[in-house]
Amino acid sequence: MLLTIDVGNTNIAMGAFDGEELRFVARLATERARTEDQYAVELKSIFALNAVDPSELDSSVLGSVVPELTAALCGAVQRLTGTRPLVLSPGVRTGLNIRTDNPAEVGADLVAGAVGAVARYEMPCLVLDLGTATKISVLDKDGAFQGCTISPGVSISLEALSARTSQLPSISFKTPACVIGRNTVDSMQSGTVFGVSSMLDGMCDKIEAELGEPVRTVVATGGLSGDIVKSCRRNVLIDPNLVLAGLRLIYLKNRK
Repeated sequence: MLLTIDVGNTNIAMGAFDGEELRFVARLATERARTEDQYAVELKSIFALNAVDPSELDSSVLGSVVPELTAALCGAVQRLTGTRPLVLSPGVRTGLNIRTDNPAEVGADLVAGAVGAVARYEMPCLVLDLGTATKISVLDKDGAFQGCTISPGVSISLEALSARTSQLPSISFKTPACVIGRNTVDSMQSGTVFGVSSMLDGMCDKIEAELGEPVRTVVATGGLSGDIVKSCRRNVLIDPNLVLAGLRLIYLKNRK
């Protein structure tokens, strides 16, 4: 069984694959101060919760955009399973043609998401990753990674809005009934949900025009994707485990 781990700035997502079957998915809050021992305890509890014995996990792969946690998580996985994770980094075979100025600086999450999308969807494809940051990866007709856009994530925007204003409160994230808000909370939720979805539609239009050909697939992943893309004008597929699926494929390409 293969353990896949995606270390993000807000959450750590993990999934166990038995062949192509995804046995379970779990998420932890990203805590930079946690030690290897603490993550080992967390992982052991997650395995037990999902009725998976650590001895069943004979291989693992990890992609991280939080370098300070990579060593602690690799150590925790090795202590529990006896295997050292393959870490997605420059030099690891991905099969992805990255046509950016500096391919080495493309985040592990973007690479894994793109690899998963190339395997699953018709190209050209846009991958919307709605997490700590809102990212749009651009894959051309040949499945090559042409680049991406990065903007502040939904949660960051909401936190900044309440922190930098005197009268706007901290609010929960949900889709309001109307675009025109008639109270403060509805107005903030409208600006967030409908504003971000409209931005995504507009950015997709601009990217499509720049590519010079119709985009065949738009797929969304990330923790907030489900709520946002329902309000998009475009038809957007939702694939919450796309990055984990991409990590699995990368592991297979590097398996000895």
